[in-house]
Amino acid sequence: MVTRLDAPKHDLSSLRIDDAQRKRGNLGKRLAVLIGVLILLAGLAAAVVAFRGRTPEVEVAVAQKPPVGGREALLNASGYVTPRRRATIAAKITGLVTGVFFDEGTHVREGQLLAKLDDSDARRALDSAKGDRDSTEATVHDFEVQLRNARITLRRTEQLQQAGIDTQEQLDNARTAVDSLQAKIDLVKTQVTTAEARIREAQQAVDNCTIVAPFDGIVVSKDAQIGEMVSPISAGGGFTRTGIATIVDMNSNEIEVDVNEAYIARVTAGQAVTAVLDAYPDWQIPSQVRTVIPSADRQKATVKVRVSFLKLDPRILPDMGVKVTFLGEEKRKEHSSAGSEAGVLVPESAVREDNGQKIVFLVKDNHAERRAVTLGNVRGGEAEIIGGLAPGDTVIVKGPPDIRDAQSVEVRK
Repeated sequence: MVTRLDAPKHDLSSLRIDDAQRKRGNLGKRLAVLIGVLILLAGLAAAVVAFRGRTPEVEVAVAQKPPVGGREALLNASGYVTPRRRATIAAKITGLVTGVFFDEGTHVREGQLLAKLDDSDARRALDSAKGDRDSTEATVHDFEVQLRNARITLRRTEQLQQAGIDTQEQLDNARTAVDSLQAKIDLVKTQVTTAEARIREAQQAVDNCTIVAPFDGIVVSKDAQIGEMVSPISAGGGFTRTGIATIVDMNSNEIEVDVNEAYIARVTAGQAVTAVLDAYPDWQIPSQVRTVIPSADRQKATVKVRVSFLKLDPRILPDMGVKVTFLGEEKRKEHSSAGSEAGVLVPESAVREDNGQKIVFLVKDNHAERRAVTLGNVRGGEAEIIGGLAPGDTVIVKGPPDIRDAQSVEVRK
């Protein structure tokens, strides 16, 4: 008899997790989350500390003395030195450069030789024109000799015809010969005149191979070298030069500025101006308005103004940056006092307000220094400080709004 064994039964109770193990697992997860949060907070705190500890960058300006002479500053503008006489010298013809007789910085006089082009073809044409002229003149001389002989024959024929020896026909033939030779001479002389015109044309072609200075000035650009092709028009491809040199008349230097059209009513011809070159910030150059160009730029909303220097100086060079101050009428002495004189001028953006008080921040030893000031007039983007600052003080014009006294700063280059 075979005994049948029962099938094994699954014990589900063995799969249950012990409560102690469950509590230990939850505790580990909570601890890991807590550590992660702490690390994140620590990173954020370090970033905030690093950001706060970073030295802020600032832009600065130097407090300037106000214009002298009791004149009020009406407007400030920036521009560039530009010469009225500036020319790029080019050849009238296309040719090969065979000589260059200048360099940058060379002082040249009107008519001075600057460069030469290959003139061999032009000279051959000139020689040919001269040969034609000489040949035509020789023909004139031959006809003049024949004319003299024909006139002698005419006089003799007239005498013989009066004596009844020669006929009227012979006399008419003699007169015709004289008239014919005279007409030939007139024709050849006209041909001589034409040949001389061709000579002048050929000579002009030779002269066009010589480039000279059109006026006194200084060469500021050397645009061609020996062996290069030059042309009065661009030939394309970049292989042909269109200029030989650029010459500037330094005696025609002036200032060109763009004035906002909202303030152009403050500018008039002949108005006094103080100019300060960016290269020489401590040098105030007396100037005056030469002209206001009667046209506005609709895109920039500005009007172009040209200002002349009252006295030129070798330090004034074309394309230099310059700041100009347009001055008002000179104040009468009886209305001015020592206490009302302006102290310094600074950009308007340098002035801040703190609890109703006007302040500025100076930069000293790479640290910001808070300074209370007395504000005067504000015109054209510049503020008049009549108390609290001295000429030459360096003030912050652009920087963080929460800058503090004695805070370390870095001046932006």
